[in-house]
Amino acid sequence: MRPLAGWGGGLLSEPSEPSTGADAVDRPPPSRESPRIPDYLQKFYWWAYLSPWAVRLFEREWLVNLILWGNYGRLRDAVLAELGQSSAQNVLQIACVYGDFTRRLVSQLGTAGRLDVVDVAPIQLANLRRKLAADARLRLSLQDASALCFAGASFDSTVLFFLLHEQPAGVRAATLAEAVRVTRPGGRIVIVDYHRPVASHPLRYLMRGVLHALEPFALDLWRQEIAEFLPAGWTPAAIEKTTSFGGLYQKVVIRV
Repeated sequence: MRPLAGWGGGLLSEPSEPSTGADAVDRPPPSRESPRIPDYLQKFYWWAYLSPWAVRLFEREWLVNLILWGNYGRLRDAVLAELGQSSAQNVLQIACVYGDFTRRLVSQLGTAGRLDVVDVAPIQLANLRRKLAADARLRLSLQDASALCFAGASFDSTVLFFLLHEQPAGVRAATLAEAVRVTRPGGRIVIVDYHRPVASHPLRYLMRGVLHALEPFALDLWRQEIAEFLPAGWTPAAIEKTTSFGGLYQKVVIRV
């Protein structure tokens, strides 16, 4: 989950609150039609991201931290430290995040920096808009992570925070291909997500059971490296991977 770390299943209930509509977001470049919510998101994650009551429930930082076994702040700060501070950095955050992740990211931008946040769910963008103060450096837009509307090489850094484990393999590969496309040469893609913990980890079998039961795609990241989902034939300048909390979480930095 983002960063709820995914737990769910069920049927889509269309958001009914008026504040969740498209008027709560900035419009993306009009190069493609507005995306529909993917079937897998409707089927497996409606209760976490698409339902108004879910947004009200999970928008509690203590709960996000609990779901991540007390690691939310450390994982968030690892991304912020990786990006550093730059007065003119343009950053793309793919998918909204519960908690203060985006607020912290905006506060780290310089006066000439910009943060674009995209999500395929209008209710998530509306929730993020409510959380953040008006800021000319911030733009939210309704877009599908696997088919972004931005021109190539538009961003200095692209961030994916607990998104890839929620996606089927084909969508995951398409999302990473888009991240590569829109990140400029010399820039970086920063990913935080699940990872296979060490054999002696006390939560290893519990987490395997939880993910197996509730996350249809998450155990892919226990079996395969994120690099295996990068575009075929494309060679990154560098890939740096570090793990934390006994290997349960990973940070991958891909240098474009």
